Amino acid sequence: MSTLRDLVEEHTSLGPIEVDHLHRLAGDWQLISDLSFADLLLWVPTAAQGTPEFVCVAQVRPTTAPTAYQDDHVGRVMTGPEVSHLSIALHQGRIWREGDPVWYGDTPARHEAIPVRRRDGSDVIGVVGRDTNLTTARTPSQLEMNYLTTADDLAQMVADGTFPPPRHPGETTSAPRVGDGLVRLDASGKVTYASPNAQSAYRRLGLAAHLVGEDLAALTSRLANDPLEGNDASNRVHAALRGDAPARKEIEARGATVLMRALPLIPAGVPIGALVLVRDITEVRRRDRELITKDATIREIHHRVKNNLQTVAALLRLQARRVETPDARAALEESVRRVASIALVHETLSISPNEAVELDGIIDRVASAAAEVASPESKVRLHREGSFGVLPADIATPLVMVLNELLLNAVEHGFAPGSGGEVTISAHRFRRQLHVSVADTGRGLPDGFDLDAGDRLGLQIVRTLARGELRGSIEMRTRLEGGTEAVLVVPLSPHR
Repeated sequence: MSTLRDLVEEHTSLGPIEVDHLHRLAGDWQLISDLSFADLLLWVPTAAQGTPEFVCVAQVRPTTAPTAYQDDHVGRVMTGPEVSHLSIALHQGRIWREGDPVWYGDTPARHEAIPVRRRDGSDVIGVVGRDTNLTTARTPSQLEMNYLTTADDLAQMVADGTFPPPRHPGETTSAPRVGDGLVRLDASGKVTYASPNAQSAYRRLGLAAHLVGEDLAALTSRLANDPLEGNDASNRVHAALRGDAPARKEIEARGATVLMRALPLIPAGVPIGALVLVRDITEVRRRDRELITKDATIREIHHRVKNNLQTVAALLRLQARRVETPDARAALEESVRRVASIALVHETLSISPNEAVELDGIIDRVASAAAEVASPESKVRLHREGSFGVLPADIATPLVMVLNELLLNAVEHGFAPGSGGEVTISAHRFRRQLHVSVADTGRGLPDGFDLDAGDRLGLQIVRTLARGELRGSIEMRTRLEGGTEAVLVVPLSPHR
């Protein structure tokens, strides 16, 4: 599906500043849709000459009422009598509400058209169609009346260019929403209406009385556990009353946490109060704290495992120095390298915020360690091509062990004493698979070599881990240009 930017660039001559404003509007207009109990469609005039023509570049449905449209309108181009209300709003720069209900199949709907301006008060750059499904028309309650009044104020601010507010860095537009809790303030900061969910959120903070009539800034400051945090929340309410749109703020009191967002209400440039959205996020923050504690515990475990593995490696190294039999000493030294390669993965996991490993650095360190195994008179150079990227721990640990064995095998058995050459580790991803090869320019595989029949411990480790733990495939073959190549294919599907 085409994005808003794609559709605007394809059908109009609007510039980047206008597109950015439309993006911010589409990011914040769920609020207006829910307060209006109506669908919103964002129309922009096309560059076509002659008859007015509009293209729909964004659409949102209300979560508080039935939609007027079952079909998606994004990308639809309209012209003729169907866009007459959009043309009036565009050219006259005013909200259009004069029409009779129209029918979409069996659904009657009320049409409105809201011109869209930027904050600098420039020309109208688009029109928001506000279309209300009339099949569920009923006597409005106090909640619905306050919702609709607030929606009309915000619609006028869209026409004035004062909505949406500037977006704060790093802040999303996902919460709080209308249904989470809504408080309307008059110009003095007194609460004129509070939805039931807003009242419940403040009760969690310790308010026993009703919100209506309270000075919300003073009340919030008084309820907060931390006086400084309470004063900050109070200042943000006052900022909204002055016409600013401050960043969201969390308030903690009596073990509860409430997220607050304050928006100014300045229809036609006249400050008439503020809209405060609140959401009880106590359980969300409790789960966040549990996850943080769990993550810290997991990282500490990885740190201790790394330390223990390094201790084991040190003990094996000491033992190797005391052993006089060359074969036994070589076996112990191989064990040291295997344990050290696993420790590298746990070292990375101990500082990672999740159970994922950036593998390139680890592979480079394993390759450097393998290069040291080559006989002093040999000149073997190891290098990496491509990137392994980030991999989950259950893939990273066995993969590092397999590559450690393949690199050691290439360095130890691929080159005659005194000879030189290269060992290349290549990695790339293709169709949810990681393809890895370890290729050397050495003397190649011996005649009759069979990976499955090999009885050396290193080859047994490679076979077991590649086909078992990694659920992949491993193949070793002699290269046409000389040397040996080991090819490993590892599936990266989440359903391993």
